[in-house]
Amino acid sequence: MNLQLVIDSLPQLLDGLGITLQITVLSVFLGLILAIPSALLRLSPNPLLRWPAYAYIFYFRGTPLLVQLFLIYYGGGQFRAELEAIGLWTYFREAYFCAVLTLTLNTGAYTAEILRGSIQAVPHGEVEAARACGMSGWLLHRRIILPKAFRLALPAYSNEVIFLFQATSLVSIITILDLTGVARSIVARTFAVYEIYITAGLIYLACSYGILFIFKHIERRLMAHLRPEERRQAEKAADPGQENLPV
Repeated sequence: MNLQLVIDSLPQLLDGLGITLQITVLSVFLGLILAIPSALLRLSPNPLLRWPAYAYIFYFRGTPLLVQLFLIYYGGGQFRAELEAIGLWTYFREAYFCAVLTLTLNTGAYTAEILRGSIQAVPHGEVEAARACGMSGWLLHRRIILPKAFRLALPAYSNEVIFLFQATSLVSIITILDLTGVARSIVARTFAVYEIYITAGLIYLACSYGILFIFKHIERRLMAHLRPEERRQAEKAADPGQENLPV
């Protein structure tokens, strides 16, 4: 084990980690913005609104992320003339933009399905009580349904964010020097496979548990109105396996 090589490589790996975190944060933020209307459209009684949302969610949940990444990055060149005509080729020729777009669409589909289930799990009595107070439409969703749905969705959504963070390793295939991309370039130069990839894996592991810690803190803040015993029961009901995970 060449520890000196690991120490010398850490600055480069941390630079790659910065790119990984940038892509993750952008994709999570944009994916959440996309997921909210997608989930609401998925629940719409109007088939003209429901089926396009269903098709989007079905495709991006049912196909490999790597295939989606290749279609957007390499497939964009097939439509260069059309993209240039509408001024989008400048973006689609950049690997960074294609990576963020692909991950946004992918996590948006998964998050939309998580939110759909959470919205349907909102107690009917709370919705009826809000309607009795005169709430309806967007006000009802903004004040009652969506806040409750977000609390219910948080354990599953935290897993989705961690999966997305780990999935960013695929963007190194399209020439982005994220954490995995930097590790690959160092291995190609030094042939120190175990030292570099184990170090990169430990960095991913530390960041994953950092994300988990942040979401656990958010869950506790959102459930602060419950007594400790009720909060434990609510957390267990939301995610039965989470008590086995270290914080």
